Amino acid sequence: MAVDIHSAEGRAIRQLIPLSTLPFNKFEALCAQIKIEEAETGQFLFKCGDERNDLVYLIDGSVTLQTDALKIETIKSDSPSARFALAHQIPRKVNAVANSRIRFLRLNADMMKFAQDVPYEETESYMVVDDAEGNDDWMTTLLKSPVFRALPPANLQKILIGMEEVSVDAGEIIVNQGDAGDFFYIIKKGQCLVSRKPSANAKEIKLAQLTDQDTFGEDALISGEPRNVSVTALTDMTLLRLGREQFLTLIKKPTLKYISYQEAQDLVAKGADLIDVREPDEYKPRHLPMSMNLPFFSLRMQIKTLNRQHPIVVVCQNGKISETAAFILMRHKFNALILQGGINAISPDQLKAPSSFQIDDGIETSNFREVISETASTQVLSEQPSAQDDLERLRRFLQQLKTKYNILEAEKKALEMKYLALAKYTESLKAELEAIKKADGSG
Repeated sequence: MAVDIHSAEGRAIRQLIPLSTLPFNKFEALCAQIKIEEAETGQFLFKCGDERNDLVYLIDGSVTLQTDALKIETIKSDSPSARFALAHQIPRKVNAVANSRIRFLRLNADMMKFAQDVPYEETESYMVVDDAEGNDDWMTTLLKSPVFRALPPANLQKILIGMEEVSVDAGEIIVNQGDAGDFFYIIKKGQCLVSRKPSANAKEIKLAQLTDQDTFGEDALISGEPRNVSVTALTDMTLLRLGREQFLTLIKKPTLKYISYQEAQDLVAKGADLIDVREPDEYKPRHLPMSMNLPFFSLRMQIKTLNRQHPIVVVCQNGKISETAAFILMRHKFNALILQGGINAISPDQLKAPSSFQIDDGIETSNFREVISETASTQVLSEQPSAQDDLERLRRFLQQLKTKYNILEAEKKALEMKYLALAKYTESLKAELEAIKKADGSG
């Protein structure tokens, strides 16, 4: 009998992974094909060595996973582990035995293929997980992220098991700038401040305020560099954290995508955007033709200026910062790829030296003139395909100028805010100095 998607069973099934990532119409089609089964105490759902490729989910009751000699784990239907298929490795490594009368769901490969073959409706969301039980469902938050949604179910299950819950008091420093990266964090409850000091003696700059379901800490884990910001609890907080090695193995490795220089050239020729995330003083001496300089620390602020319709190839000096930048872009639903090895892996003759007609971001006016000249010549020769290519190059160049304009506007506003803050700080110092003079009787 088909499962009613609006029933309690339907809502419970909607929480299962990876079913929670299906668009609604595909999930509805799958529910029309499945039925809930029952098993009695002591009955096997599967045995060690079975090769039948089914996904078995516990809906009600409890199941013990065991070998002939050892009891490994007991799964209860109301536990987070029950959102995943039971011991899904094929062939089976354990026996699954019912501890009492249970209800369970068995999905075979044909059912999953049927769901995948249902035409996707553009109006449907990939994430329609019922969150009525509360707003602190951090697993739902993970599944809403494009990065985590693309992970294999086995990785998600290991992440769930590996997550450690910790409590933090208001005012406590969670992440300290300059320290080595140790954990990736998800905020279960509370608020914290992200700040940074440009230098040891500089005044601390407030960058962002994070709250429930936000994440932080991945930058240093991905790049291998020390923490580049500090994170301080503004309220009492409950955090979930994942250790460095688990993050690298379960999240970074299967997520990031690398391409060669030739592959990058081919993608750019087809319309991909080439973004160099080095600082301007590193970018200007040598960089790839058609690249745009968007320093890493400006990336989060400028994401809205980028085009999600274009693949983005990310470049840095050695590929390390590009990894962090690509991870950020992927979290914001961009198709980001990393140039393997960065600029260091490219021969000097393939890089572009600065032009005497260079705009501040490294886009050369001389290059613009060349494009116009080439386009005019092609039109005279009536070579339509080549003219279309040149016009596309012009369009992309103008898009780069527009993006850089938006970046400069945002940086201008940021500098204005810093100037106002500095002015207020100067005034406060003057007031303190006057107060000291009056207290000393020298005013």
